[in-house]
Amino acid sequence: MREDRSDRPRQPLEIRRSGRCGRKGRKISLSVRSREKWPAGLEGDAVSAFEVLRAARAAGVDISVQGDSLALQASSKPTDALLEALSQNKARIVDLLRHGDDGWSAEDWHAFFDERAGIAEFDGGLSPEQAEAQAMACCVSEWMYRNPPGSSPEKCLACHGNDSTSDPLLPFGTDTHGHGWLHSRCWRAWWAARRSDAVAALSAMGIHCRS
Repeated sequence: MREDRSDRPRQPLEIRRSGRCGRKGRKISLSVRSREKWPAGLEGDAVSAFEVLRAARAAGVDISVQGDSLALQASSKPTDALLEALSQNKARIVDLLRHGDDGWSAEDWHAFFDERAGIAEFDGGLSPEQAEAQAMACCVSEWMYRNPPGSSPEKCLACHGNDSTSDPLLPFGTDTHGHGWLHSRCWRAWWAARRSDAVAALSAMGIHCRS
């Protein structure tokens, strides 16, 4: 039986090192504006919402979603530049923090990708490009595991044909999340389409090989 994998991935190393604020941290409005330069790594228009979120975590700011807004908790007020970056990227950060149907948020997926890539590179001795390719493969497998197809054993999930003695339907998948029932001749094309769906879903969250 496959182990329960409901736990969210560990946070990236740079986030874990920073720690988190306690419940006494006060909430801070995102209405602050500033002409200061961005914090290190946040220069220019190309800054991503995930980079802003990561910078906030590293600065000891705890961020949660309340409706369509962000609630911040910190032991001391963040810099005006960081607050401005959070404000400008608020909608995308809200999307990053919201959990999907599979129980993970986009932030969780980024953390999983970075963790897999870090292990492959620093423990496995792979190049950064190879490590990211392996991390992407892990993410694709995890996405397919967390988004099971599930279907009736009476109809092929791919061609919708019936089960028969000459062309039986076979179960593909795991006992944990249910099976997808397919004809053996339909499996290869269906699997390729599933993988394409996984890559598209992950890419929409900004998960891809960046090298």
